[in-house]
Amino acid sequence: MILIADSGASKTDWACVSRNSNKQIRFQSLGYNPNYITGSQIISDILQNIPSELKVESVKEIYFYGAGVTELQYPFMEETLRTVFTKAETVFIAMDTLASCRALLQDKPGFAAILGTGANSCLYDGKNEGLNVDSCGFILGDEGSGGNLGKRLITDYIRRNMPAKVYDLVGEELGMNNDELIDQIYTKPYPNRFCAQYAKFINENLDTDPYFKELAIDAFRQFFKLIVTHYPDYQTYKFNAVGSVAYYFKPILENVVNEFGMEMGNILKAPMDGLVIYHLNN
Repeated sequence: MILIADSGASKTDWACVSRNSNKQIRFQSLGYNPNYITGSQIISDILQNIPSELKVESVKEIYFYGAGVTELQYPFMEETLRTVFTKAETVFIAMDTLASCRALLQDKPGFAAILGTGANSCLYDGKNEGLNVDSCGFILGDEGSGGNLGKRLITDYIRRNMPAKVYDLVGEELGMNNDELIDQIYTKPYPNRFCAQYAKFINENLDTDPYFKELAIDAFRQFFKLIVTHYPDYQTYKFNAVGSVAYYFKPILENVVNEFGMEMGNILKAPMDGLVIYHLNN
C-alpha cells in the first residue's frame, strides 16, 4: 500500500492507495509543521486518527509533503514516520510546495502556489520544484494566506481601522477584547491557525461592506508585489494554486491575477486527488 500525506499548517490529509486495486482509505489528522510540534506528538496523533481498517504493517511506501518541512527536517520526519510504519521500505519527505506542483501540473512545468492557512509558491520543471521566493512564514510574511487575512482583520479591529458597523460585526465574531486578542496571538500556540479561522468570516462578508473585499484584494496584491513578481518572466506562466483561500476567494483572486498580467490556471481546494493520480502513474 502507498500512503500519501499532505500536511498543512492546520491539518494533514492522508490517502492510502493500492497500485493493484481502486481501494482507497482516507483520513485527517493535525498539521505536522515540525517547527511547532514534537515527534512524540506526531506519533500519538497519527495513532489516534488512523482508521482501524488501515493496518500500519501494510504500508510499504510513504510520500509525506509538509508545510515547514525544509531539508533540515527531512531526517526528523522520516524517523518519526518509520516509528509508526515500521514495514515501510520507501519514506519520501518533501515540502508542501512539491505537493502543489504535482497535484496541479503532474509532469508538466509551470508555476504553482499555495494559498491556505499559509502561503508559498515555486516554479516546477515537471519533476522537481525549482526557484522558490520564500513566503517567510506567518510572522514575517505569508501575504495572501488565511493566516495573513485573519491577522489583517484583527490588527484593523484593535486599531479601529474599519467602519463603525464593521467594527461591531467583527467584534461579535472575535468575541475578545484587545488584550485578550494580543495574548492569544503572542502567548498561545498556533497563532497562524487562530488568525486563519477568520478567513471564512471575511469571505462570507465580502458583500456586507466594501471593507472586507478591499482587505482581501490588498492581501492578494501584496502576495503578488512581494512574491510572485520576483519570479523571472512570471507573466509567461499561468497562475495555478491549491488551498482553501485560493478556492473560496477565486473570483477576487482572479481579478488580481489578471491585474498583474497572468492568466488563471488550475485552482484546487486541496491537492490530494491530484497527488493520488501522480503517484499511481509514477
